[in-house]
Amino acid sequence: MAKEITGNHVKFAKRNVSAGILFGLGFVAFIDETVFHQLLHWHHFYDQSTTEIGLVSDGLFHAFSWFATVAGLFLVADLRRRQAFWLKRWWGGMLLGGGAFQLYDGVIQHKLMRIHEIRYVENVLIYDVVWNIIAALMIIAGTIMIASTRSQLRGVFNGT
Repeated sequence: MAKEITGNHVKFAKRNVSAGILFGLGFVAFIDETVFHQLLHWHHFYDQSTTEIGLVSDGLFHAFSWFATVAGLFLVADLRRRQAFWLKRWWGGMLLGGGAFQLYDGVIQHKLMRIHEIRYVENVLIYDVVWNIIAALMIIAGTIMIASTRSQLRGVFNGT
């Protein structure tokens, strides 16, 4: 059964997406840093210097990811206090933010800026393709989820 959409949901519809984007960006960055940097040791945030600089860059990256995650959760708390939290829009924003971060990382940081590769192997292409396809799928899924709530927004405006 679908939750009834109220005027508060409409009033704060964009904030639900923004909260999801911040949380998704921070969460995916956290997963990237934890899994690929710390556990698997595939790369550091910045690999064009010493290991010590790489570790410092990882620490700064980790701090950024937690800042975004916590900021997103503060927005969620505010939305819940206002009885305006809209889970579907938030999930859409989360997928959109996480996918956008991952695509930015895969294209800009890995290929254009060359500050690190996803993994230092002879044939990195398969890693790049999988990384960027997952990012694109997250962006598409998030966009679809957000777009699917637009009819509910119009319904509240029209009084239906």
